[in-house]
Amino acid sequence: MRLRTNQPASTDGKSRRSFLREAIGGATLWTAGATETIVGAAEEKQPAEKTTRFPFYHAHGTHRELGRQHGKQAAEQIAAHLDYMRNAMKLSQRDLKERALQFRPLFKKHCPHLLDEIVGLAEGARISTAEALAVNVRGALTTAKASAPATGNSRRTDDGCTAFAIRAKETADGGILIGQNSDMLPDVVKFGYVLHLKPKDKPDVLMWSFGGMIGYHGLNRHGVANFANDLGGGPKPRFGMPHYPLKRLALECRTLDEVLRLFRRVPLWANGNYVLCDGMGRILDVEATTAGPEVIADNGAGYIAHANHFLSRRYATKENHKLSVADSFTRQQRIEKLIEERLGKTTLDDVKSYLRTRDRHTTGICRVAKTVDRSASWITAGITVASLIAAPAKLKLHVAASNDPANPFVEYAMS
Repeated sequence: MRLRTNQPASTDGKSRRSFLREAIGGATLWTAGATETIVGAAEEKQPAEKTTRFPFYHAHGTHRELGRQHGKQAAEQIAAHLDYMRNAMKLSQRDLKERALQFRPLFKKHCPHLLDEIVGLAEGARISTAEALAVNVRGALTTAKASAPATGNSRRTDDGCTAFAIRAKETADGGILIGQNSDMLPDVVKFGYVLHLKPKDKPDVLMWSFGGMIGYHGLNRHGVANFANDLGGGPKPRFGMPHYPLKRLALECRTLDEVLRLFRRVPLWANGNYVLCDGMGRILDVEATTAGPEVIADNGAGYIAHANHFLSRRYATKENHKLSVADSFTRQQRIEKLIEERLGKTTLDDVKSYLRTRDRHTTGICRVAKTVDRSASWITAGITVASLIAAPAKLKLHVAASNDPANPFVEYAMS
């Protein structure tokens, strides 16, 4: 894929592929003609998730009302998510609340209306406001000051993901296709659902989320869509805004120009990548860091793809790539090749096959675990918990639960 950043895409005169090969210590990358990895016995024994499709929840009204309705419908998933966080981070309920409340001033400054929605979420789920904040802060809790240290669940142990966006002119029906596989620990599957929000004074939002998060992957009525990846290395974490409210704020925008202003205005706690599009037919990638955003365009390639390592010249360094998940480089090449094979005539079914059955193996785009031990880290226990494809022009989101190829993509639409 040809990339255009705020600096040239090459690194010290080397091709991107040769540079990435060096960055991961000479490890062999997937290339054309490589055979599928065979899932081993341990992976075949991985327990199947009971979820075959995600629930569909609806909320409308003021932000307080949105939160109440969301919290009431997702109360079970929110309670399970809180238990999961406390156990993973080895935090007492008191410590979790203390840490979460330190983020309230940031919400008041940058998104007071979302803080009101979080208060409503607490009311609907019958939990404290601090707990409702906690599920919308998650990994950023590690940067807060508290009496007990948070351990176990760092920001890179439970997230992977491979995201893409294909321009309208490159698809069979003339509409943008954008989405991702969301790779996390298996327990997240049972926390998940699709959420349709109809705010009183902002555009409708359709997104996949889990456990009470008011901002995650999805699209809005103006055709703005947001999918995301974690990043290895780069500028250090700090106390700042979590990514989840930023994702929701992005889905309140009408254009990518508005989204870019948002990234430049809000200070983030950690680095994260965003694959984006808008209703004007634009696609864009933003590597949003604690030092500011790096913007990557497709430069005429017709698509953008991004896994979990930096691609912008500023941060695509050997040092950062050594801190990235090793299979990110393989997934990047796999998704690029799959997209290029059908570019100009890509269908929704094509993209479904990219994310699901064609690549279901331990280092593939659709991830299976390398162990049946769910207490292990994401590197060995992580799976694809959801495959997500948005068709923004049609206001639809297609979602398949877990990594089971038998689970169908379910179409969710704005009413």
